[in-house]
Order: sequence, then structure tokens, then C-alpha cells
Amino acid sequence: MASTNGETDQVLVEQRSCGRIFMLNRPKQLNALSNVMVSRLLELFLACREDSSVKFIIVKGKGRAFCAGGDVAAVVRDIKQGNWKLGAEYFRKEFTMNYVIATYRKPQVSILSGIVMGGGAGVSVHGRFRIATENSLFAMPETALGLFPDIGASYFLSRLPGFFGEFVGLTGARLDGAEMLACGLATHFVESERLPLLEEALVKANSSDPVVISTIIEEFSHAPNLKRNSAYHRLDVINKCFSRRTIEDIIAALEKVVADKKDDWISSTIQSLKKASPISLKISLRSIREGRLQGIGKCLIREFRMVCHVMRGEVSKDFVEGCRAILFDKDRNPKWEPSKLELISDEMVDRYFSKVDDGDWEDLKLPINSNLPAYAIAKL
Repeated sequence: MASTNGETDQVLVEQRSCGRIFMLNRPKQLNALSNVMVSRLLELFLACREDSSVKFIIVKGKGRAFCAGGDVAAVVRDIKQGNWKLGAEYFRKEFTMNYVIATYRKPQVSILSGIVMGGGAGVSVHGRFRIATENSLFAMPETALGLFPDIGASYFLSRLPGFFGEFVGLTGARLDGAEMLACGLATHFVESERLPLLEEALVKANSSDPVVISTIIEEFSHAPNLKRNSAYHRLDVINKCFSRRTIEDIIAALEKVVADKKDDWISSTIQSLKKASPISLKISLRSIREGRLQGIGKCLIREFRMVCHVMRGEVSKDFVEGCRAILFDKDRNPKWEPSKLELISDEMVDRYFSKVDDGDWEDLKLPINSNLPAYAIAKL
């Protein structure tokens, strides 16, 4: 593999006759997206977009993870040093990359073997083809960190069947490869031992036609069975409860179901919600609901405003506290503030969705991308 000119080769690039393979290369950090990686990936996607010799792109991760998310530890350090803008600039660049991927003309094949969380979903789910394996583990765990599902998640979560996206985004539920395929987060399921043969077949085909690429992937794919205890089998109760208007209503609906009949899965779902940051739950639900009616560009612009308010910490400092409890001290005992849902007013939630009141600060400006394919135009 040819190395990059980036710091410690955090993204490896393999040049094949008609395609490019980008390998995320921070295996010890589960390929968490550093600022260097985001910059490099954005640069690579933009360069390949203009290169007529590149017909498709494969993205994968080295080691046991595809990508465990954004490197939020570095962002928290910036906030603690009184420089929220530095942390926010990381998200500005990341969200720009998400938009470039979502509106890309050339087919992207993401091989989602291992852990796919947070920012890892942003590098992959917006692309055309997403291949899950028996090793895949997907989650959007942001509400447990005092954040919210970002990277355009309000766009793709809100488009999962029924209210499954609300369930995944609010609880941080973990999904395996079969569940990713069933709900549409993945487009195909391929056993990991067959992935090298699939890569070779894609290179040999020498095509940028999505129909040709899809046909090749399907030759290696099969539909796995969902486990008996899969959350996807509970879509009826998820739709019944997670369609409610507020977090309080969702929890009350779940508690009513479990009061009528003991159910360990519902009990653990309630516990996940009660452990999460109350302000994160409130803004996450509103974000996903707004995402149902918005294209990917509007979702990312809104989410960038939200993330800036999280960085500033003027309503709540739960992001710093959540990272302390989960990532740094690892006591898993965050002290949320506000500590209860009933202490959060509509005005507090509204502030996360407002323009940042800072004369020097700009909203997210997305690049203009001409000659978009029809599937990408539908996202705008």
C-alpha cells in the first residue's frame, strides 16, 4: 500500500487500475477519526472526484474496527482549554466530508467489518454501498456521552423503517450485521472471509456503473437470519412507543407496556434512556424529527449549529462530563446537569437550534457539487 503524506500514515491509499482503496489506519484507537484523518479523507475524496481514471472508491478499516467514531477526546481537550472554536472546526471539516460523500458521483463501497460508531457511520452510511459482515457492530452512542447523533444522522436515522431510527439514536442500541441489513443501514451482507475475493472482482470489473457494482456485490452476498432476540423483531412496540411526541411520553409508553407484561428487553431499553443525558435526549429527538423533513445538506447545517452550542456549553456541559465518565475516568457515572428531563424547558432546547450568537462565527457552508447523480439529488 502506498502511504500518505499525512501524520503517521493514518489513512493508507491503495491505487488499483480503476479504483482507490482508502484504509483507515489507527487500529489501536479503533480507527477513531483524528483531525488529520478527516483532513486527509476530505482531500482524497475531492481529488478522486475530479480524476477521470478513478471509477469507484472502497473504504475500509485496519484491525478489528471499521471506525469507532470521531476523536472526541481531542475536542474535549480544546473545550477545557477554553477554545470551543478549535473543537468546532473539527466538526466543520467532518460535516463537509459527510456532505461530499453523500453527494458523490462515483460509487463508494464501504466494508463495515468490526465496530462502526458515530463518525464511522458518517464516513460510510452516506455512501452508495455499505457491506456488513458477521463481525459488524453498529451504534450511535452519543446520548450516553452528552452529545447527539450528528454527522448527518438526523437524515439517515429518520429514514429507517418506522421509528427504528429514534430507537437507535436515543438508546445507543447496538446492532449486528444482520440487523444493519434488515433496517437499511447496510445494503449488503458478505461473510468476512469472502471480502478479498469481492475486492478483486470489483477491481477486475473496471466499472463505475452502480448496477454492475451492485450485481458483483450481490454475487458474494446473502441474507443472514436475524437473531431471535433482535430489536428488529420488536418493531411493533418500537413504533408504538418511539413515535410519541416527547421523551417523557416515550418512556411512559415503554413503562406502560412493561407494567402490563414483564419484558427484559423493554426494561433494559428504559434503563438506557434513563442513564443518558437528559438534554441530549431532548435535542436528539427533535433533531431526528426535523431530519424527516430535511435533505442531507439542511440536516448537516442544523447539526453544526447544535454541535457548536454543545461545544460552548452555555445551556449544559454534559458533553465534557459524559466524556469524563465514559472515556477518561471510566467510572461510567456521569453527573448530568440538568439532571432530570422535567428541568429542561422548551427554551433551553430551542437554543441548540438557533444561530450561534458570535460575530466572528459562521454557519456551515457546504460545497456546491454539480453533475450529481439522481440518487444524490434526491438527498438534497
